[in-house]
This record gives sequence, C-alpha cells and structure tokens, in this order.
Amino acid sequence: MAAPTTPIDLSAAMITAPVPIGHWLAILPVAHCITLGAVLLILRAYPRLQAWLAISGLMLLALMDAALLAKVAAGGPLTMVMGRWLPPFGIAFTVDLFGALMAFTAALAALAGGIYALADIGESGRRYGFFPLLMLLMAGVTGTFLTGDIFNLYVWFEVLLISSFGLIILGSEREQIDGALKYAVLNLIATTLFLAGVGILYAIFGTLNMADIAAKATALRGTAPLMTLASLFLLAFGMKAAAFPVNFWLPASYHTPRIVVSGLFAGLLTKVGIYALIRVMIMLLPVEREDLGFLIALAAAATILVGALGALAENDIRRLFGYVVISGIGNMLAGVALGGIGGISGAVFYAVHSMVLMTALYLAAGEIARRGGGFSLSALGGLYRQSGGFTAVSFVLFLAACGLPPFSGFWPKVILVKASLDIGAWWLAASILTGGFLTTIAFGRLFLLAYWRPAPIALAPSRRCWRTGLSLAALTALVIGFGIAPEQLLRLSQSAAAGLVDRQAYLHSVFPGGRAP
Repeated sequence: MAAPTTPIDLSAAMITAPVPIGHWLAILPVAHCITLGAVLLILRAYPRLQAWLAISGLMLLALMDAALLAKVAAGGPLTMVMGRWLPPFGIAFTVDLFGALMAFTAALAALAGGIYALADIGESGRRYGFFPLLMLLMAGVTGTFLTGDIFNLYVWFEVLLISSFGLIILGSEREQIDGALKYAVLNLIATTLFLAGVGILYAIFGTLNMADIAAKATALRGTAPLMTLASLFLLAFGMKAAAFPVNFWLPASYHTPRIVVSGLFAGLLTKVGIYALIRVMIMLLPVEREDLGFLIALAAAATILVGALGALAENDIRRLFGYVVISGIGNMLAGVALGGIGGISGAVFYAVHSMVLMTALYLAAGEIARRGGGFSLSALGGLYRQSGGFTAVSFVLFLAACGLPPFSGFWPKVILVKASLDIGAWWLAASILTGGFLTTIAFGRLFLLAYWRPAPIALAPSRRCWRTGLSLAALTALVIGFGIAPEQLLRLSQSAAAGLVDRQAYLHSVFPGGRAP
C-alpha cells in the first residue's frame, strides 16, 4: 500500500520560517566557548600556542557579546529555540538587556584575567588545563546569562561548577585541596536545592520555559505552593552568591587558588548567583519576592555588615578581599529586596561594577605579593616607594570598593540608598552607608600598612610585566570611566530593570503570536 502523500503541517509545533541571522548571536558565544575549549584541550602539548589562542578567543567572545548587547539594546529581547521546536517545547535561549549586559561584562573580566594568566600561569598550569577550563567556565557563565529555560540554567550552573573545581585545585597544593573541599561541598548542597526547586517548579507549572512560567504564575497563585518554591530558590541562590548566613565558605576557599583564578571567581561566580536570584525572584515570582522582601532586606543588611567587619579583622589580603566580595553581595541583595526600577537598577549597576572591580582587586593583590613578597599585611610595607604608578592604580580601586566618588562604586550605592529612603527603609540605607564606612577603614588600614609605612625588610626592585600591567590598567580604566561618565551604564541598568519588571517584551520575544496553549 502506497504511503500517504498528504503533506504534514509542522507550523503548529515547529518554526518553519528561516531564522534571522542576527538571532544566532544568542547562542554563538556559548558555542564558541565550548568549541574553543575542546580545541585548547587537544593542543595541551603546545602551551604557548594554547595560551595565545585562548586570548584571541576571549577577544572574539567579547566582540560577540558586544554585538549581542548592541542588538538587544536597539531591538529588544531576542529568542533562539533549539531544534526549531516552538517554545515552550524547545529549549530557548532568550536574551534581554540584563543578560546581554552581564555576559558582555563577564567577557571583559575574563579577557583581562586571561591576559594576566600569561604571566601568572606557567607551563605546568597550562598543561594541566588552565585555558581549556577557563573557556569551559565562560561557557557556563555565558550560558547562565543567556538561557531562557530554568532547567538549562541549572545545566549551565553545573558546567561552570565542573570547570571551577578544576581551576581551584590547579597546582595541587594542600591549601588548595582544603579550600576546594569547602567550596565543593557548599556549592553541591546549593545545586541540589536548586535541582529540587526545579523539580517542584515543573510539577507546578508543567513547563521549564521562563517566559511560560512568568505567564502562568498569576493564574496559579493561591492554589500552588509558590512561596515554598520562592523560599527554596532564595536559599539555593543565596548560598551560591555567599549571602548571610551561608557566606562562610567564600573567605575559606577564594584565597587558596592561583590569584588569577581567585579574581575570576570573585568577579564572575558570585554574580551568577545574584543574576539567577534577580531573574527568578523579580521576573518569575514577583509577588513572592515582595512577600519575602523584609527577610531579604535583613539578609542584605547582615551580609553587608558581616563582610565589612570581616574585612576589618583580616591580615591576609586575599581573605580581606573575600569579605569585600561578601559585602558587595549584600548591596546587590538590598536591590532585590527593594524591588522596583530603582532597587533593581541599583543591583544591576552594582553587579557590573563588582564584576570589573573585584577581578581588578585580586589581580592587584597578585601584584602586591609579587612586589612585597607575600599577602600578609603584617609583613608588607614600602610599596609606595617601589612604584608610584601601581600605588595610584591601587588607590583608585580601593576608593571604588569603598563606594567613594568619583569612581564606579559610588553611583549604585547612591541609587540603592535613595531607593531605600523612598520607601522608608532608613535602616537598610544606614546599613549600606555603615558598610561603606567600615570598608573605607579596612582599605585605609591596608593602604597605610602595605603602601605607606616603610618596608620591614629591604625590597628587591620588581621586574615590570606588561601582561599584568595591561590587565590592571584596562580594568582600572573601566572603574574610572563608570564613575566619571556613568550615564550610559545608568541608562542600560534602568532599561534592564524595566525589562525585568514589565515582562511583556520578554514574553513577546518567546511567543510573538501570543501565549502558547
């Protein structure tokens, strides 16, 4: 019997129209990172070639993310669905301004870290896979920022965790193994909670597409345990971001790997947790976020103060900077607690600032150790006499970390304090300002001891290295630029916040013909 010749109509299940060429930008950065990581692994026997290919690849990644950011800023969110299946059935990459901005900033920080690694990571570290692991890390980080599917978000979390485990033990020193154990246990607990939340979410909504979840949440509110779901996600992402009271793992682990790895972790990984928290709590579960707002604000204030007090107490510069990372997470959490355009734009601006600044601070810590002979404040001194230029760069970074003008840390704190006072949360504004004051004292102590006082022992002249100098100079230039000319970043942050609060453009990108049945 002849087969039926009636054509099958695929338009109800699949995308039949050609995909616009610009939409491929949504997945190109992730595909690029994975492909280049595999190539670099093949070339592990050629460490010099491997390093320069990685730097070229990171430059190309930054250009891709810049093009994606420009396209999204000009035309709104864009969606690319795997296998041409219509959403919510196909896995979607949906890129809005928030995700594109975070991906581009991450690429810049990774590029600076990669250039610094040319001097910091020797042939042995390259053979053990630093550059392939770095590209895999960027695949996970970029995929997290660009995905529109919450299970896919979990998958990219796993990708970046796998690569981070390899990076944190690069060198196989006892201290690194100890730090890696603490880092792994706490992050695996958080990942397990995240996976449990995804399972509950799928049982409630019957979908994993973020736009579909956002559209269905209103109808299910009151009949489904959405508050339980929101609380589970808050705990999981709070652990990943190192928020109080689950922040103790960060200063116990971030000081153990090579300094460039610490810088990349401080700049990128905690921001992935904050990004996921903002994406889920603001865009998918806004009512539940509002109900949990006071609890999140308490956690934010505690995180700010614990981080600032920890920085005051530390003698090791790397651990000191770890507590500064924690204090910054508290400021971003404050934006999540406040909600609204003001609070969220402050959190977005602070996240961009922190990705650049914290990477730069850890790279500066590496230079301090190279010039001064170690990371201990009690043994350092005389750095000002050794290099006035490096002292000036460090001073700029320290002021930015304290939130003082005219550098990048000033503006997001102004936005967050104003948003706090606008709703009468004076105690949260006081926590932000007190944290900044305590951080200023901590960095003042660091500057006086490590730079200003005479060196305890005579320091040998340090050899200049253009790779470390270029990375620090580029990141410091961004810190100065964001502070002196903040208008463009302010506009982007406010537009990103508006897109999270008003989800219509995001939903229309996924379902251009209306909501899927």
